[in-house]
Amino acid sequence: METILSPRSFCPLFKTPLFPQLQPKSSSGLKPICCAALRKQPSQSIKQSSYKPTSWLDNVHQGLAALAISLALNFSLPILADSVLASEFDVLNDGPPKESYVLDDAGVLSRVTKSDLKRLLSDLESRKGYHINIVTVRKLTSKADAFEYADQVLERWYPTVEEGNNKGIVVLVTSQKEGAVTGGPEFVKAVGDSILDATVSENLPVLATEEKYNEALYSAAKRLVAAVDGLPDPGGPQTKDNKRESNFKTREETDEKRGQFTLVVGGLLVIAFVVPMAQYYAYVSC
Repeated sequence: METILSPRSFCPLFKTPLFPQLQPKSSSGLKPICCAALRKQPSQSIKQSSYKPTSWLDNVHQGLAALAISLALNFSLPILADSVLASEFDVLNDGPPKESYVLDDAGVLSRVTKSDLKRLLSDLESRKGYHINIVTVRKLTSKADAFEYADQVLERWYPTVEEGNNKGIVVLVTSQKEGAVTGGPEFVKAVGDSILDATVSENLPVLATEEKYNEALYSAAKRLVAAVDGLPDPGGPQTKDNKRESNFKTREETDEKRGQFTLVVGGLLVIAFVVPMAQYYAYVSC
């Protein structure tokens, strides 16, 4: 009798299924990615980049630097303004006015005065051939007084004797409250030394001291024109006291200015120290 072997007894591998059933693995064993570290990083960076208050010494340095800048600006602006207005060099380089007879660099003459001067001086030139220029400047930095500057203007505008022979220059310096009259040989001869001296000592300085610049120049021009025409002298301004005021400050005025300056500087120093400290303590107390 033949024995029939079953496949399971022939091969022990058949004890296990050839195609075991695939079972899905549990996802409970997987650990989720923790983002706690990622969430903590921004807070750490914020803490690291948080504002650290500077020391009181740094605030003092900043306050002193701001004070120095403000003082430098306060003292430099008037100097810059004076340098802009003190343009006597521009007057020399620009040359004589073409038609107006007036070069008001100081900006003190009105339109009416300019028109009256042009009418008066153009009539003189058409009748007598003498040309007079009126010049105003605020202050002088290159010359000691108005007389030297007037001679310089005459030489620069009319470099030869032929060109400046019958030309006249009237200069008024508003800050110094003084003026000068100069001209070529023929002009000086036609006017006369007495009228020239009277115009310089009476019309220009007296009225300029009262800041009546329009009247000072127009009365001086009329006096020169009358002298050239041979008419009677109209005279100078009618004033009780022709004594010129001094441009120098007295000791009392100097002490007063010094006291005001000290008060301003002290106030700025207090502000420079108190404001940064107050800001610092306000920040710390918050």
